[in-house]
Amino acid sequence: MTHVFNNRINIRSTISVALSATMVLSLLCSLSIYAGHAELQIAETAHDVVPLQVGHNAPEFVAKSVDNKAFSFDPANLDRPVVLVSFRGGWCPFCNMHLSELRTVIPEINAMGVDVLFLSGDRPDLLFRSLKRETQEDVEDLDYQILSDAESNAGIALGIAFKASNRTIEGRITKGQDIGNSSMMLHGALSVPSVFAIDTDGVIAFAYVNADYKVRLPANELLAVAKELSE
Repeated sequence: MTHVFNNRINIRSTISVALSATMVLSLLCSLSIYAGHAELQIAETAHDVVPLQVGHNAPEFVAKSVDNKAFSFDPANLDRPVVLVSFRGGWCPFCNMHLSELRTVIPEINAMGVDVLFLSGDRPDLLFRSLKRETQEDVEDLDYQILSDAESNAGIALGIAFKASNRTIEGRITKGQDIGNSSMMLHGALSVPSVFAIDTDGVIAFAYVNADYKVRLPANELLAVAKELSE
């Protein structure tokens, strides 16, 4: 059963097979390193996540910019309301479609005085390169940032991180997609695609978390959320 949390205020060749096995082994080794760390709260599946809800204080976290510089998110010191949009990575076709759709409302949202931050599981240098060319063109001139959450800091802090299945990881490798040093390879984790709206007081005013990665918050609903946030 698909769980939706929606709250608001009001390889085929021998070489490829060998490569797949090597990368999966690397992943398992990585997971064994982190398994004993209680601070890494990663749910078993997307349906098991326990995300932060409306009224909760937004968490602090550190992500990376496209040029691999640390980006610290501090909800206690926000000049403007912020919308956080978490997606799995540029390899995900549904993520590409969602980013392209949101281009139609991002300028209006920014004009309202609301910032938009996108969080990807890709490593910093792939934040744009991994996106489809059409998506790159759609978002290139928009005034928002795509940040790398390859370390899963934001995903864990927001309660949306879950264990990526071997099938998902192997599928990406088999298709020749570069997921090295992504959240999947570093922690075996993905984040459930989500939207969190945070007011200037650092409190979550809206939360949309859907375990079905094919279903995303429509652009018009995001615009409505931003309007409430800006009032």
